[in-house]
Amino acid sequence: MAIKAGDKIPEATFAVMGPEGPAKKTTDEVFKGKKVVLFAVPGAFTPSCHKNHLPSYVQNYDALKAKGVDTIIVTGVNDVFVQDAWIKASGAEGKIEALADGSADFAKAMGLDIDLGKAGLGIRSQRYAAIVEDGVVKWIDVEDAPPKTDKSKAENVLQHL
Repeated sequence: MAIKAGDKIPEATFAVMGPEGPAKKTTDEVFKGKKVVLFAVPGAFTPSCHKNHLPSYVQNYDALKAKGVDTIIVTGVNDVFVQDAWIKASGAEGKIEALADGSADFAKAMGLDIDLGKAGLGIRSQRYAAIVEDGVVKWIDVEDAPPKTDKSKAENVLQHL
């Protein structure tokens, strides 16, 4: 069953790129006591994710922060090195925090995993956006089909803050 508004974010551990290299970060460290905009992508550098989805958050960074958002986070079923390279290549460094969900454990715990094996991508995260306050989902919207970004782009999130 997919997570919904009012649900607590499931416990998970992510890989993040720290100053000394790859490090671990728990959901408590990410969400506890914070207002977070979380969005998920099927894969870093994939066309819709790279050209439409992530850029909407970079372009709307100031507007999101002005609405009281502490952190803007992207998660995807990629390794920490790919996530880090994607953030840097997209001009999102210092604005968007990347949480690598390499084995799709978080996507599965959220009930938002999708099998894209026929496209050669394996198990991935569905594309979605959520507003999370102190670890509780206040709003979430999931795209109907992976290439679309209408429901999960930053402009739509801003309307719900």
